[in-house]
Amino acid sequence: MKNKMKMYIYEEEDFFPGKDTFIDSTADNENAVVFEDNEETGYFYAVERIDGLKILDALHIYNVKDVVDKDRPSTLKILWSEDESMALLSINNYYHALFDFKNKAGYCRTGFPENGSWAEVKERKLTDELLESLSK
Repeated sequence: MKNKMKMYIYEEEDFFPGKDTFIDSTADNENAVVFEDNEETGYFYAVERIDGLKILDALHIYNVKDVVDKDRPSTLKILWSEDESMALLSINNYYHALFDFKNKAGYCRTGFPENGSWAEVKERKLTDELLESLSK
């Protein structure tokens, strides 16, 4: 039986969807991600911190107008794999997005937007099956 990949919570914070929110997380190896709610949309970014903050890739998480429970606090977690090559975004214990820095890939439930120049993996849609395969 193969060992499952271990994920560790680096950031955990309550927030209200639709309220200005910026939560960042940087691993010891300098891989970094940011979650941002700009009061209209929620996005998860892979970023480079050299000379400021450069966005490598962006993943759409939600449109605020479509969030049904935005009047209640949500719990956001950013988890990193043991080797710090993958960052996972969880909101209310549901996995919404994942960045795989080793393979230069970004995945979210909507598969939006299309890949930019950083990403090398064409498929963007995060599925439970993909999460299962990546966790091995």
